[in-house]
Amino acid sequence: GDGKPMTLADFKGKTILLNLWATWCAPCREEMPSLDRLQQELGSDTFEVVALAVDRAGPETAQKFLNEIGVTALKLYSDTTTRSGSALRAVGMPTTILIDAEGREIGRLPGPYEWDAPEAKALIKAELN
Repeated sequence: GDGKPMTLADFKGKTILLNLWATWCAPCREEMPSLDRLQQELGSDTFEVVALAVDRAGPETAQKFLNEIGVTALKLYSDTTTRSGSALRAVGMPTTILIDAEGREIGRLPGPYEWDAPEAKALIKAELN
């Protein structure tokens, strides 16, 4: 969101829930509030929900999208090249990948999900312990 290039290596030492989304994606709009609530509840120096807008529309449009749906806890990350979707082998939007503190993929889920549901939080808490 601030225009500074980043890679997954920038998150080393932190478990992240990487969510690939786009402003044109209706399921992303439905899912995003649960990601925001998850970040509010579990976000820390050891865990972050990284919501990456894989969208040519740019960070301004992505921020407008987040504002419209009342997302306040998530930082804006944006890939206007859309290359990260291919690089991470995302089969569609949204795609969410849990990555451990060493940068290894633990699991992924294509499609929307309620990320603040008890079973999702239990999975993340288990990884953090």
